[in-house]
Amino acid sequence: MKESISIDFYYQHLMHIPLIDVRSPGEFTKGHIPNATNLELFTDHERAVVGTAYKKESKEKAYELGYEFVKPKLNDFISKSATIAPLKELAIHCWRGGLRSNSFADHLVANGFEKVYVIEGGYKAFRNYVIQFFEQPVALHVLGGYTGTGKTEILHFLEKKGQQVIDLEGMASHRGSAFGGIDLPAQPSTEQFENTLFFKIHGLNRKLPIWVEDESRMVGTVSIPEAFYNQMRERTVYFLNVPVEERTKHLVATYANLTHEKLADAITRITKRLGYDNAKFAQEALAKRNYAEVVKITLSYYDKYYLKGLQNRENVSVQEYKTPEVSPEKTADFLINLLNSI
Repeated sequence: MKESISIDFYYQHLMHIPLIDVRSPGEFTKGHIPNATNLELFTDHERAVVGTAYKKESKEKAYELGYEFVKPKLNDFISKSATIAPLKELAIHCWRGGLRSNSFADHLVANGFEKVYVIEGGYKAFRNYVIQFFEQPVALHVLGGYTGTGKTEILHFLEKKGQQVIDLEGMASHRGSAFGGIDLPAQPSTEQFENTLFFKIHGLNRKLPIWVEDESRMVGTVSIPEAFYNQMRERTVYFLNVPVEERTKHLVATYANLTHEKLADAITRITKRLGYDNAKFAQEALAKRNYAEVVKITLSYYDKYYLKGLQNRENVSVQEYKTPEVSPEKTADFLINLLNSI
């Protein structure tokens, strides 16, 4: 049996069943529902050919070409769908119109699948759902501190100890500075980042504390959704004030083993912000593998930049805690005890 459902109904009642995205691989790569499996009706090339026929010839010609592309794959669709959904119950979506997903669903039902749900409005409906979702209030606790405080590592320990955590930098595949993308996988699109963030928050209890690192709106090339970012900017900041010497040690340990040429390129990109002389000194220190000196020079900029941003927040509580060292697990324990005492 085939049944049309809304994206809201899917998230309210059917998240436990497999979800198949029948769009082309290119569409899927640009942005997809995080728990979906891509089982494309058309390849990227086939989709382009069908689309061109639809625009330049006729709808009938596009359907004819589409059927010719799909016909040899019909048995494969059944076997692959059965592997994804052994219980013969699943949900399907395409881009928007529903032609691909409904055709796919009809084929599955005709070949023994017991329950096939088609999401009305497809991926576009999901994207609208995501944008509206970020308007909902979330009990965020913002972890702040100068560069090198070890905030990401602290978040990881908080999560290991049972706290709810959102790791924005992990989702964005970026450490959040000019040096942040070095030797990391390519960043996702902003669209996919939003999808992943939605999926993470959806699985949390939004009424209970959720820890998140204080970030700029842009994490590398990825943009934090405006509604969610505004909530971050309005919440209490737990500011960890760690001595610069300790932060320098931590940053040297983090960055010294990264690709030397990429470190030099990052310094070049922030020359205007560092000042010509400081950038020159940093490059010279890097050439001598004096990483501690490189860190001290760059921190002179990043510390001022972060402090200025913190001071510009109106009516936001900033609670400062002097922390003698970069010790993520100890700091996580401290924050948990602090939260329990409030």
